Amino acid sequence: MEISINFISVVTFVSLGMLIWACIEVGSNDATNLVNAVFGARILQRKTAVTIAGIFVILGAIFASPVMDTVRKGIFDTAFLDAEGAVCVFIASYLVNTVLLYTYSGYGLPVSTTATLVFSLAGGALGVSREMGAVQWDTLGKVVGAIFVSILFSGVIAFLVQRMFRGAIRKDSQRHDLVLLHGPWITGLTMVSLCWFMIVTGMSEIPAIAEWKDRYLGSVGTGGLLVILWALFTLITHLLLTILGRKGTKYLFHATAVIGMVCMAFAFGQNDLANCASPGLANWMIWKQGLDAGSKMSIPLWTLFSCGFLMFMGMSTKRAQRVTRAEINTASQQSKVKLYAPEWCVRLARLTMRSEKSKEEEDSLPDVAPASGRSEDGKKLHYDPLRASVILAVSACVIAFASGLGLPVSTTYVCFAAVIATGWGDRVFTRGRSDLKMGRAIWVVTSWLMGAAIAALASAFIAFTIYHLQYFGLALAFALNLSLRLVFKRRSDSHEDTYHKKFKMGKSRKKNAPIDKRQARLSL
Repeated sequence: MEISINFISVVTFVSLGMLIWACIEVGSNDATNLVNAVFGARILQRKTAVTIAGIFVILGAIFASPVMDTVRKGIFDTAFLDAEGAVCVFIASYLVNTVLLYTYSGYGLPVSTTATLVFSLAGGALGVSREMGAVQWDTLGKVVGAIFVSILFSGVIAFLVQRMFRGAIRKDSQRHDLVLLHGPWITGLTMVSLCWFMIVTGMSEIPAIAEWKDRYLGSVGTGGLLVILWALFTLITHLLLTILGRKGTKYLFHATAVIGMVCMAFAFGQNDLANCASPGLANWMIWKQGLDAGSKMSIPLWTLFSCGFLMFMGMSTKRAQRVTRAEINTASQQSKVKLYAPEWCVRLARLTMRSEKSKEEEDSLPDVAPASGRSEDGKKLHYDPLRASVILAVSACVIAFASGLGLPVSTTYVCFAAVIATGWGDRVFTRGRSDLKMGRAIWVVTSWLMGAAIAALASAFIAFTIYHLQYFGLALAFALNLSLRLVFKRRSDSHEDTYHKKFKMGKSRKKNAPIDKRQARLSL
């Protein structure tokens, strides 16, 4: 018995160290989902956007307990595992996911931290118990189903909203007469959706919000409340635009985009904290009170705050910048983009869309969306403020809705679906290198599927190894983790030099020199 206690103690303290690393990696990869829109539209500088978003990530993390309970309790049945088996499953998920996230971030690929966690827990449980019944397949199916439904919902809503708003505002989201006419009701709808999902649904666990909901919602009804809020926000926006004049219309959608980013950051902290904190905290409680405590623990407020702050730190890393660059360009309104996609992805994209068009065909398309352009300081504009607002508002609403239900959906999937769907709404895939953009999107989705499979298989192997070899298995798994991290760091840095830095330097030296076909598709 003494050996068992010592082993669990070692695994627990290693898990707490890995928790710090996991929080940073989750923040590093998912940072693109928070700041890509405002940064791509050149509304805020990246450092400013990261600082603002980071503050609300921390605030959202404080209210993350309901989501963490769902992930920690329902993926596998503890009846099939002893205490040693359970801690091996949780530490295996850390050892696999930290390397996976680090590698994906190094190559500029967004990956779902929710999906990798869920599948790694399932795989680890199967590896330790070798019993199919160890996995709660109903709960796992519910979580996976929620992920796919959220992708579809985000994509469809983002496309429809973008087409509706674009039809009213047209290609110039800062044109005074159009914004003065349509800006108030568009802003009203945006703010109503954010208020409804973030306050009434996403923050429904907060006692003050729950009390307000019970007191006022029952008297006017859901429909009545939405109409009242829409009328109020529309009136306030109209009055502000009238007072501020052209300056107000110029920055209206800048403001809604920043508000959307704030809501998105709160939803991210609330939902995605489970992806990095729950395995380590579960091991801590198992070590203190036994196996049953691992599924019935109360999470201290200071712990949630600390995890949120670590995610904020991860948002400032260089790997996070690579992910941001890549996702911004995947559905950029620019005709020429710097992207990498395998040749088979580009060929598949050409089979599914009309990517090769003559200049006359491109000119004949309705001119409703912004064309390639630059900001006042000469930087490329990948989105306009209207589209940035739609991306963030739709994403935040979907994620906040899932958080209120206690479902850990994928922030990455939801945001990426909104980016691609609004791009379709703006017809960015009908001009320029649309085959390359769509090829990159295909490569990202393929990488998602690969990531889930790798997480399940690798966690099963690592958990099995640690459970049966104990100290030696833990040391072996940790050494493998560090070795793979070093290998993929070198390879991803080489990939970055080959497809971004060297090409950029060569282009500045010889603008008219021929470009190699392989270098024409750059990773960001």
